[in-house]
Amino acid sequence: MDILAKLHLPTLEKGWVWLVGAGPGDPGLITALGLRALSEADYILYDALVDEALLALSKAEKIYAGKRAGIKSCKQDEISDLLVRLAKEGNRVLRLKGGDPFVFGRGGEEAQALARAGVPFRIVPGITAAIAGLAYAGIPLTHRDTNHAVTFITGHGADGKLTKLDWAAVSRGAPTLVLYMARKFAGEITQALLEAGRDASEPAAIIANATRADQKIIITTLAGLPAAAETAPALAVLVIGENVRLAGELSWLAKTIA
Repeated sequence: MDILAKLHLPTLEKGWVWLVGAGPGDPGLITALGLRALSEADYILYDALVDEALLALSKAEKIYAGKRAGIKSCKQDEISDLLVRLAKEGNRVLRLKGGDPFVFGRGGEEAQALARAGVPFRIVPGITAAIAGLAYAGIPLTHRDTNHAVTFITGHGADGKLTKLDWAAVSRGAPTLVLYMARKFAGEITQALLEAGRDASEPAAIIANATRADQKIIITTLAGLPAAAETAPALAVLVIGENVRLAGELSWLAKTIA
């Protein structure tokens, strides 16, 4: 960790909580600030998507605080309360979250709980799956020949049901759509986009286990997305748009594109 000292990074002080994004899978995607927190934390509350290699770097006490759909997990209020309690006891607390804390990661809720309790905190951004997943699949998030806008969407709301959106407006809003936690609702989303005027033959892809060694890319079309989603692993990002065509040329991690 000597290199971190040369960067003159801030330290994780006692009584503080750092909400750190670990990236979507590949442990090498964590930031230098995230590594600093790992080296100094007394407690780490970590998510299900955090790679064990990162946890092994720290001697801190580890507490699992993940949430996965369909699996019994910690309630959000319990996680927030624990962060507050540990910090007020004078500990250096690292909340290690998959992806980015503020991108569909409930980091905002946890930060609010800390702020209301008077606990000092720092937000350390992470690389979200929509950026890293597409990059590892060879699909540019933006390309000046095809799109000048992109929309990030979560597939389900707090109630576990399909997100209530103006899908017609979503369809028109950007050439490239990236959907988190949407595999279960791929059929309903596809139908809504088709009814809103998106082309059934438009390229689409499912990136499963993004940035991990077992990453899998399924190339299809908007019309074919529901069938492809049925065979895809649960941990997946969906992308719709012309940039998907570039995966055949630019994919560098997954050698075989299904």
